[in-house]
Amino acid sequence: MATVVSAAAPQQEGEKRQDGEERTSNASRTLRAFRATPFTYATLIVVSAILSMPLVFVVSIALSSDQTVNTNTFTIFPTEFHWENFSRVFGTDLPMGRFVVNSLIISVGSVIGQMVSSGLVGYAFARLRAPGKNALFLVVIATMMIPTQITMIPQFILFKDLGWVNTYLPLIVPNFFSNAFNVFLVRQFVSRLPNQLDEAAMVDGLGFFGIYRRIMLPMLWPVLIAIGIFTLTYNWGDFMGPLIYLNDESKMPLALGVQYITTTGVPGQPPPWNLVMVGSILLTLPMIAVYYLGQRYLYEMDISGGSAGVK
Repeated sequence: MATVVSAAAPQQEGEKRQDGEERTSNASRTLRAFRATPFTYATLIVVSAILSMPLVFVVSIALSSDQTVNTNTFTIFPTEFHWENFSRVFGTDLPMGRFVVNSLIISVGSVIGQMVSSGLVGYAFARLRAPGKNALFLVVIATMMIPTQITMIPQFILFKDLGWVNTYLPLIVPNFFSNAFNVFLVRQFVSRLPNQLDEAAMVDGLGFFGIYRRIMLPMLWPVLIAIGIFTLTYNWGDFMGPLIYLNDESKMPLALGVQYITTTGVPGQPPPWNLVMVGSILLTLPMIAVYYLGQRYLYEMDISGGSAGVK
């Protein structure tokens, strides 16, 4: 028996070594197949320049003088550099600082709600065994096909009866019930994690919430942070929701405040488009920073399947 075991062990090691060499060769062939060429970089530079032109034009208008605004002589590339416009926007009759704070309150509350609810619901659909689970998941996914405009009036009536109109609650509380897209992301992410992790935790006496909190949650951070980025991006620039539910100027977010800047100009003259574009930049820059800081989590969510957490 000892002779058989000793002979089988080198054979298994040789098979593992051969599999590893094959994977390495396949990976190297893939890298060679997708290696960028100078033409690739040139194409990316041209496309990036074309796509960035609207942003360049926004910066050009934001740095323009009031005379340029009144004469409507804007240029695509900046020819004036009135950096004081970024401080002037906070000196208008509108509480721009309060608008920023309101946007933070709504966005952060929504992010927390989506991350908490999406993680729990997605994990339940991926791991719990219950009759009709797959059918219920299909129903959840089917809700993605319902246009938002169809549910807008029933939701408003519901929140009005609850007395939530002109508060932050209609904009934050629904996020604590997740949405179909985020649930789908978490479910697919958890489905690619080995079931042995749950089984080992069950042997140690952990229940459903214990397994989720101690085992799964650390590995779900890539997909949860990605959901947080998506939610923050949507709610930071959301215009329709606050327009429907908020009436007081002191509760409005920055997206509405930028639109209100158009009313601060002199009657009979064009709106202060330079200040409007400054507000637009204030809406854009945080999202660029958030994406830049969180892009590696988006990458891990897409291709790792939880391997980053397992490592």
